[in-house]
Amino acid sequence: MASREALLEALGLKDVTRAGWIRAGVANPESVAAHSWGMALLATQLCPDELDLQRVLELCILHDIAEVRVGDITPHDGIAPEEKHRRESKAIHEMGIDASEIFAEYESQDTPESQFVRYLDKLDMALQAEIYEGQGLDLSEFKKAAEEW
Repeated sequence: MASREALLEALGLKDVTRAGWIRAGVANPESVAAHSWGMALLATQLCPDELDLQRVLELCILHDIAEVRVGDITPHDGIAPEEKHRRESKAIHEMGIDASEIFAEYESQDTPESQFVRYLDKLDMALQAEIYEGQGLDLSEFKKAAEEW
């Protein structure tokens, strides 16, 4: 069981702003925690019956938890995927949050649940881009990235 301190740190994900939206010029962008919530909401509505909804929700909620320590690293940051994975794995281990197995499953994409959650990750981003386009921004790169997945 996670300590009080570990839980308080993990809740700090509410204050980590999504870096891609900042780079794109979005006013008042969502937090990483809001993104995880969006994915969880989509999961409750779209999860196929043959998948384990509880596992899908765990993956949605915990897949980005390391970002409370390492920040929201994007492809534009010039950090190799292997280094990003190393930093995030180390952060989860050091935080004392029971999420290492979930993170490894999401990263490996070896289960139908993790593959579905990757789809939800992209779908949430595309839908959020549509919302933010109401600010007069061209966020087609985000929607295109989701479609290419």
